[in-house]
Amino acid sequence: MCLAVPGRVLDIGEKDGTRMATVDFGGVQKEVCLEYLPDLQVGEYAIVHVGFALQRLDEESAKQTLELFAQLGMLQEEFGDPWEQAAAAGGDPWPFADDPGPEPAPAPALTAPQEEVQP
Repeated sequence: MCLAVPGRVLDIGEKDGTRMATVDFGGVQKEVCLEYLPDLQVGEYAIVHVGFALQRLDEESAKQTLELFAQLGMLQEEFGDPWEQAAAAGGDPWPFADDPGPEPAPAPALTAPQEEVQP
């Protein structure tokens, strides 16, 4: 699902002639294009969809929305690792966790084939 998520502008700069910002979405920071809101300032909130700031938003509304999204797990769905989410959906544990668990048993040693002896 693709959401329009409120975020707070942390800094503003220019990249290849385009006004860009680092925006915080409840702990996740992403680069966002500000071309649709050229007067947006550091510290202000905006609704962001697919990397574009689309509409200015007041702080209280932004915080309430972020809290609701977090409670519903929608921030993880939107900004989480898609590979980890796919593994979880398939019922498998994420193989790159900090604690990988026990090491697998060593493979058995290879031996040369034995000739069969006939009586």
